[in-house]
Amino acid sequence: MPSPRATHSAHAAHSTYPSFASYVRARQPVLLRTARSLTANPCDAEDLLQTALTKTYVAWDRIEDHRALDGYVRRALLNTRTSQWRKRKVNEFVCDELPEPSLSSGLAATDQAEQQALHDAMWRAIMKLPARQRAMVVLRYYEDLSEAQTAEVLGVSIGTVKSAVSRALGKLREDPELIPARG
Repeated sequence: MPSPRATHSAHAAHSTYPSFASYVRARQPVLLRTARSLTANPCDAEDLLQTALTKTYVAWDRIEDHRALDGYVRRALLNTRTSQWRKRKVNEFVCDELPEPSLSSGLAATDQAEQQALHDAMWRAIMKLPARQRAMVVLRYYEDLSEAQTAEVLGVSIGTVKSAVSRALGKLREDPELIPARG
């Protein structure tokens, strides 16, 4: 049986934000689909949504237009996922089998070193992009979202995603640090 204090606290929270609970009940399936489009793991998607909803709850009385709540939550989802993505270890990859390079020649180690150098150069080049282009490139190519999914997450049109990604890829092609890698 919950304590009177816990019951009062839950009741106070519900009465403070009665429309928050209604909003979550009504929009949770759609928002969960959005979270799942940002991460491959369903459990991570649930955690991501929970974090975004917590941020929304904290800001509830500062959100002026409650008709735009989905956009606010999507932005919280994207920002949270971007923060998680930045914090992850670069050397962690999920795979069915452990990659065991053939060490019969010295080429495997050289290839890995070159691949890591290229990966690092690419990441530095991506970090030079404007924030909006960087977000679109990360969602499209690192998170493997479609143009439509990227547009939905960012609250922009598909055409905006196409043109911004095209411009970003052009900048990456011109990055002097990446030019030797193509040679």
